[in-house]
Amino acid sequence: MTVERNELLDIRTQHDVVRVRQRVRERAVEAGFSLVDQTKIVTAASELARNTLEHGGGGTARIELLADGGRRGVRLICEDRGPGIADIALAMQDGYTSRNGLGLGLGGARRLVSEFDIASRPGEGTRVTITRWK
Repeated sequence: MTVERNELLDIRTQHDVVRVRQRVRERAVEAGFSLVDQTKIVTAASELARNTLEHGGGGTARIELLADGGRRGVRLICEDRGPGIADIALAMQDGYTSRNGLGLGLGGARRLVSEFDIASRPGEGTRVTITRWK
């Protein structure tokens, strides 16, 4: 697998969340994604960037354009140094919310992508990696 393009963005404000969505869409277009697939990866990216800001107190988003043989894909890695997630299995369940949301965030993002990985330690932060392949 080759990383054709790599960009690191700070997530400190709501404007940064919008910028992450825009850049993910640009990479999805570049990868040749259909409009439906663009919408899926952008929706997942929006949720993860928003979580990084609201729950993690801000962090970074790394956006990568990937090539693997004949496949092309987009990977997003959102990372923060916030409070972390004490129970990842619980946080992944539909209906779970740590605030006033709908509780569709992490589980919904997982269903929209080809690959999903989450690592978190209470008191140290969270890293979520998603990849969608064309």
